[in-house]
Order: sequence, then structure tokens, then C-alpha cells
Amino acid sequence: MARSRKSSPLAHFLETFSVRVTEWAGSSLAFGIAVIVVLVWGITGPVFHFSNTWQLVINTGTTIVTFLMVFLIQRAQNKDAQAAALKLNELIAALEGASNRLINAESLPEDDLRTIHLHFEKLFTLAERDASLTKSHSVEEAEARHQSKSGPRLSK
Repeated sequence: MARSRKSSPLAHFLETFSVRVTEWAGSSLAFGIAVIVVLVWGITGPVFHFSNTWQLVINTGTTIVTFLMVFLIQRAQNKDAQAAALKLNELIAALEGASNRLINAESLPEDDLRTIHLHFEKLFTLAERDASLTKSHSVEEAEARHQSKSGPRLSK
């Protein structure tokens, strides 16, 4: 699939670099190196008389690595979440009977998401009354089906 817009060389470099570092950081080799670093640091404690400088080395190193990893992890999660949302959007758009109101739901304000959540809670409650949970695709359809089964609906 071709990109719709070109990114700058710097953005391309940073994306490529962050992908490679993220993949490497999640590897067994990276974990093994981290364990070895901590072991070497611990073993050298007596050599340096457990000095403040000796402690500062591990504290500074782990703080820097943690700081950088937060951004890499967030980047990976953002990309994964976006890809999952796009896949779900494709399914919603392709399925007859699915509510297109949910396409791009991740961009809606939290109040709208709560409203949609309540909408689906209502659908679940209506679906529980049916013998099969797969009989309806929308609250409106479930309400109509339930009303036709149980007679006129009383208003709230």
C-alpha cells in the first residue's frame, strides 16, 4: 500500500530507528545483556566499597534507559492501537447490519464513548432476553424484535 504523503528523511530515519530499537529491546538478547550489566554492577560493589558513585552509575543508567523506553513503548502502543482500530473500522464498514456510527470511535470525545457504551449495555440487556445473543445487530433492531415478542413497550 503506497503512502499518501511523504515523510521527511529525519522522520523516516527516526521511525526506522525506533522500530529497530523496539524490536531489539524486546529480545532475549537485550534482556540477557541487562541481567549481565546488573550482575557486573552488583559484583563490583565491594571493589568500589559500595560508594555513592557506584550507586549513582546504576541509578543514572537505569533512569536514562527507562526515560527513553517510555517513549518507545508508547510509540509501539500507539501504532498497534491505530492498526487495530483500522482493522475494526474495516470490519464495521464491510459488515451489513453493523453500525457505521462506530467507525473511528477512538476519535470521539469520552462523553460520546460513554453514551455508546450505555447503548451497547442496553443491547446486551435486550439480547439476554433472547435465546441467542447473535440475533440482533443494533439496539433499534433488538428493541423492535423484543417489542414484537412481548407486546407494546411501556415508556420510561
